[in-house]
Amino acid sequence: MKLDSKYFDMIRIHRPKAEKRDAKSELPCCQWKGCTEPGRYRAPQGRGRDGQFYVFCDEHIRRYNSSYNYFDGMTNAEVEQYLQGVVYGHRPTWKVGINAWSNGGARRASAEDIRRFAEARAAHAQSFYAWRARQTERPEYRRSLKPLERKALQTLDLPETASGAEIKARYKALVKLHHPDANGGHRGSEDRLREIIQAYNYLKQAGLV
Repeated sequence: MKLDSKYFDMIRIHRPKAEKRDAKSELPCCQWKGCTEPGRYRAPQGRGRDGQFYVFCDEHIRRYNSSYNYFDGMTNAEVEQYLQGVVYGHRPTWKVGINAWSNGGARRASAEDIRRFAEARAAHAQSFYAWRARQTERPEYRRSLKPLERKALQTLDLPETASGAEIKARYKALVKLHHPDANGGHRGSEDRLREIIQAYNYLKQAGLV
C-alpha cells in the first residue's frame, strides 16, 4: 500500500490501555465530598428514600457502610413498631372477622359466623384429644430380651415386662435393703448388693433403664 493511499488514513490501531481509560472515565464520580475517584458501588440513601442510592469509590463505600444506621432519628417505640411490622412484611392487615374484599368494603363477623367458628374449633380440639388418647393406649414396643438381660432382671426379682421406671425403683429399694449400714455389715448382704449393682448397670448399658 502506498503512503499516499486514501485507505491508509482509515486504518485504526488497537490501543487497549486507551480503551480502559475511556471505560474508567464513563463511571460516575464518587459522591463523597472532595473525592474525584470513580464511583463503582451503590449505597442506599436511607430511610424514606427507598430506591435511591449514592455512588462511592472503594474507600468511601466502606466508611459509609460502617456508619450507616437505618433507624437513625427514630425513637425506641418507632423502632419496635417497625420491627413488629417486619414479621408480615409491612403489609396491611385486618382484624379477625373483617373481610375487606366482601361486598366492596369491610364486614364485621356476625353472631352466626362466630358460632360456626367456635363449633369448628371445638370439634377440632376434640378430635385432637381423641387422637392423643389413642396414642397413649397403644402398647409400648419393646424388643426381645437377650439371655443376660433376662438374668439381670431375675437378679432384681423383676419380670421381663418391667419398665425402666420399675427397674430403677426396684434397684433403689434393694440397695437400701442390702446396704451394710442396714444389716450390720453381713457378708452375704455385701455379695447380694454387688450382684444387684452389676445387674442394674448392665440393664442401664443395654438401654432398658
